[in-house]
Amino acid sequence: MLSVIIPTYKEPEYLDLCLKSAFEGQVNNNEIIVVVDGFYELNKPILDKYPKVNVLDLGSNQGLSVATNWGVYNASHEWILVVNDDNVFPRNWDYKLNQFKQKGIVVSANQIEPNPSMFPQFIIKDLGKSPEEFDLKTYWDFEDTQYKQAELNGSTLPFMMNKYDYLAVGGWDVMYPSPHVVDWDFFLKCEYVGYSMKRVYVNFYHFAGAATRKTREQDMESTLKEQAAHQFFTTKWDNKAEHNTETNSKLLSKFK
Repeated sequence: MLSVIIPTYKEPEYLDLCLKSAFEGQVNNNEIIVVVDGFYELNKPILDKYPKVNVLDLGSNQGLSVATNWGVYNASHEWILVVNDDNVFPRNWDYKLNQFKQKGIVVSANQIEPNPSMFPQFIIKDLGKSPEEFDLKTYWDFEDTQYKQAELNGSTLPFMMNKYDYLAVGGWDVMYPSPHVVDWDFFLKCEYVGYSMKRVYVNFYHFAGAATRKTREQDMESTLKEQAAHQFFTTKWDNKAEHNTETNSKLLSKFK
């Protein structure tokens, strides 16, 4: 059994599809936790559709790191899966992931995206750029054909790991001024303590969230916060973190 943590902000139409695919695609009765990071009333009509969801309301917008940590802290099961609210779950997702459970390993599920990605492992296939354009069965049928051997090049979301391994590295750093780069920081901490990073070709669909879709010209405040987050990352790790674009690893290879 898995505890699935889904932080959400203000994209209820994406959350609706995310939850529909999670429940209809699972084999077992997993725990689905939605952490509402502000805008509860906006999300309430969707959450009311899924009475089995464990809803955690933060009351106000406290940021992705706080929301993710709070979901993990409240997880009932030993194994957690952290998923974006604009992800769509593949068919039999829990059955496919369960075989990779192992302490000391961070398992990154792969993604299918409609537009070209910076991650070479992602599958580029336009199955819809919005929930209105998206057909769940078409995606499930396509995803079933995309199996590949697992690889040692994880470090992207969604990811699955042991809850206590997550806690051991301190979870997501709440000091970051934006949701950008904080995932890099988390995976770097996991690598630094010696966890193995594995990518498995259980392919979640990903639309790319609101922060990704906005252009820099449209949202200068978010741009400045993203720049501050990158600077915080650089300062925190004293310029010793190197980004391997082939694997997305941030391993501290400069340390002697």
